[in-house]
Amino acid sequence: MSVNNLLGEIRKRKAKYGDEPNSPATEKEINKFEAEVVGKFPIKEIPTGYKEFLQSVNGLDYNGIVINGIDNDLLEEEKDEEVYGFLETNELWHENDEQKKYLFFGDSDTVWYCLDVIENEYLELDKPSGTPMNKFDDFNAMLADALKVSLDD
Repeated sequence: MSVNNLLGEIRKRKAKYGDEPNSPATEKEINKFEAEVVGKFPIKEIPTGYKEFLQSVNGLDYNGIVINGIDNDLLEEEKDEEVYGFLETNELWHENDEQKKYLFFGDSDTVWYCLDVIENEYLELDKPSGTPMNKFDDFNAMLADALKVSLDD
């Protein structure tokens, strides 16, 4: 199932409870965010799949899975939405030197979803040991796996 189909299913399930996912980020917000990320971390650009995710929904917290979004201070206007900021989250996890080789895109109670910037591999890591549990071909495969987990209830 594609990321868009999985997000559509999450939208449907949230709608049953009168809720909806966060609104999308604007192109301007994504560009500003990417400049910040590239300036702070050893990558040339944020993954295309992550940009597409942000264009659909700026961060997600659903059924135990959190996918980070653009930090509030980089948004054009303040929104009344819960967003776990990508920069803020990575700064927190990077307080541990062992974790500085990872960019953290999201997590659950038991795993982190991240990019190993040295090996250029998308990984699911055990929390808190940091042991790789799963490797993905690209960002979208990792995101789809996380979203599938959130829909298994």
